[in-house]
Amino acid sequence: MNNLFFFFFFFFLTASLASLTAADGSAYIYAGCSETRDAPGSPSQINVDSLLSSLVSASSSVPYSNLTSTAASASPSFGLFQCRGDLQPSDCANCVRSAVSSISSLCPFAAGAAVQLDGCFLRYGNDSFVGEPDTSVLYKKCGAAGGGGYGPDQISIRDAALAALTGGGGNGGPGGYRVGAAGYVQAMAQCVGDQSASECDDCVAAAVGQLKAACGYAVAGDAYLGKCYARFWYTGNGAYNDDADHHHHHHDDDDDDDTGKTAAIVIGLIFGVALLIMFLTFLRRAGNYGKD
Repeated sequence: MNNLFFFFFFFFLTASLASLTAADGSAYIYAGCSETRDAPGSPSQINVDSLLSSLVSASSSVPYSNLTSTAASASPSFGLFQCRGDLQPSDCANCVRSAVSSISSLCPFAAGAAVQLDGCFLRYGNDSFVGEPDTSVLYKKCGAAGGGGYGPDQISIRDAALAALTGGGGNGGPGGYRVGAAGYVQAMAQCVGDQSASECDDCVAAAVGQLKAACGYAVAGDAYLGKCYARFWYTGNGAYNDDADHHHHHHDDDDDDDTGKTAAIVIGLIFGVALLIMFLTFLRRAGNYGKD
C-alpha cells in the first residue's frame, strides 16, 4: 500500500513541479520581418538556413557571434546573435534556438528578420548591417505609474540607477552588458557585440534618454534600440513597487508564473492526498467484505 501511494503521490507532485524549470531568457519581446520573401528551396533561402544553423551552433560556446553564409549563392546572407551577459552558456544556446524557431514561425522565408527575446537578440539579412551603429527605437514599454507620494526624489533615484549604465558604467562584459542600481531601483543595459565601446555608450545613452522622456513616474521601463537596450525596475524594497510591472533579469510575467507554479504544487498535493484517502477507503471496504 505504501509503495502504491508513493507512486501516485510522486507522479502528481512531479507533474506539478515540471513547470518550475529555470527561465532561459526565451520569453518573447518583439520581432520584425522584411517584406521581401525568398522562394522555398532557392539559393538565397538555403543561405539563410545555413546561416541560422551556424548561429545556433556558435551560441553553445560564445555569447556573441556574427557570421556570413554563401552556402548556395554568391550573394551573402549576414547574421548575428547577442545573448544577455548574465546568461549561462546553455541558456544562451537555448535562447538562440528559441529565437530561430520564432523567426521560422513569424517570418517564414523572409529575406531578413530580427527577433528580441528576453535573453538574446538575433538578426539576419542580405544587407551588411554588422558593425553599423543603429539607435532607431524598435520597441518601448513603460510600467504603471507609482503610487502615492511618488515624486522628484524617486525620479532622482531612478536617474541615478540609469546613469550607472552610461559612460562605461556598471560591470562590462561581452556585448557591453551593464548593470546599475541606486536605492531600490535597478537597471541594466546590453549592447550588441559588433558595437565599439563608444558606439555602445552612445546607444545606451539614447536608450536611457528614451526611458526618461517616455516613462515619467512609471515603476519600470524598457527601451529597445537597433543595437542596444536599457531597462529599469523597482525592486520592491521601496514604497513604489508595482508587482504587475516589476522587472528583473528574467521576464515581467515571472511573478504571475510563480503564482501559477505554487497553485500547481498545491493542486498536486491535494490530488495526492485525495488518492490516498480513496485507496485507504477501498482497503477498508475490502477488509470488511472479507470478514463478511
